[in-house]
Amino acid sequence: MAEQKGKVEISPEFFGPLYQFIQNEAITDIDFDGRRLWLSDTRNQRYPAQIQLPDEFVTAFTKRVANCVSKQFHKQSPVLEAETDTLRITIVHESAAITGRAICIRKSMPFSRLSRNGMVRDGYLSGAMINLLINCVHARMNMVFCGEPGVGKTECAKYFSSYIPSSQRVITIEDNPEWHYSMLNPGADSVELRINPVMDYTKAIKTCLRLNPKWMMLSEARSKEVVYLLEGFSTGVRGMTTLHTDDVRKVPDRMMNMAGNLRSENRLENDIYSFIDAAVLIRRKLKKRENGAFDLIRYVDQIGFFYRANRENGCVLVLDQGEPTGNAFPDAIMKKFEEAHIADPYFYEEEQEEHRETEEDKHVEEAEEENEPLKEYVFTRDKQLMAVAEERAVYRTDPVQEEEQRAAYVAGILTDMEDEFIKKKRKGMTFIGKKQKAAFR
Repeated sequence: MAEQKGKVEISPEFFGPLYQFIQNEAITDIDFDGRRLWLSDTRNQRYPAQIQLPDEFVTAFTKRVANCVSKQFHKQSPVLEAETDTLRITIVHESAAITGRAICIRKSMPFSRLSRNGMVRDGYLSGAMINLLINCVHARMNMVFCGEPGVGKTECAKYFSSYIPSSQRVITIEDNPEWHYSMLNPGADSVELRINPVMDYTKAIKTCLRLNPKWMMLSEARSKEVVYLLEGFSTGVRGMTTLHTDDVRKVPDRMMNMAGNLRSENRLENDIYSFIDAAVLIRRKLKKRENGAFDLIRYVDQIGFFYRANRENGCVLVLDQGEPTGNAFPDAIMKKFEEAHIADPYFYEEEQEEHRETEEDKHVEEAEEENEPLKEYVFTRDKQLMAVAEERAVYRTDPVQEEEQRAAYVAGILTDMEDEFIKKKRKGMTFIGKKQKAAFR
């Protein structure tokens, strides 16, 4: 047994006969129903384990978990929960579970189980539709991943969030660690917020907005926090979340029901269609093999785009029942693709780079390269021009919506000033004009 900051430590001594399944990366869920031990794997197969859990182990394991998290476990407190960075443990007392003490261990490993080749091979999603969702990320669209519990909504969101450029700050908000964004995207600018009794989802979202995010990742929209999520999106922050529903067209109704009476119904509905861009529905189905056996597979059933135009709200499905519909994109959605210089949303130049940078990031890098020699030059020649270069750097990282325009404007001023500086230097004069000074007030 080991304890560290209220968390269970993974070790053979702690988990006993369960440790072999903890270490097996193919196993996703370990469930004990009071009589038999059941396993679920990455192929969506569920089957009984070839071992029996002795009553003595179940009792001792429960005691170790309870001691580690300093919680009581009895009839008056029949649910025990604990976690590690990769495991979520739930134990239900036999007074509440008629079949006997129940144990559920949910694994969330710090790697993505999805890959492009695997998705195409397994019928999860076609190459064209993968390109479409990648381009949605590059166009900085707000996305909702839908489906039943356990269908892999977060796993899908994890995969496509990896296409966010590393320079764009990502803030994840979770009650249980599943996204593992910083581990999956080393070097990325990211902050991971955890829900606890002191920080609920609503407070976490408000805190997130103070941390200069480009993206806000909410593990699951469940209740009134959806209102604050939409408010965040309305400020220009982009994001992803998951939602329980069986049809992407039901997303607005689900969100309105969760919000309750925090906002007028009409206003909330309009905000949903205005600030939610795309929704992805993931399902499970049986697929017959050549030998007659069946596999339970996951696949993307629907992809829909929301829009609000001419005071009307709408949703267009481009994928339904796993097949392309041939429907055209709404004008508002196509405009976002065009603004990101994406002419064909179904085409992605994968061979050029694994995770393509957005135009915004390219501009930043180019500006930095161009500015380096100028910075060195003015540092030795004129302190005032150095200050201007520093101002440019400030504007380049300013989170306001006009940052691109401001940066471009400053860049133009700086170029003109450099030319002027060179001309004046030749005549033995160095100064900054009033016009240039005013540009940075």
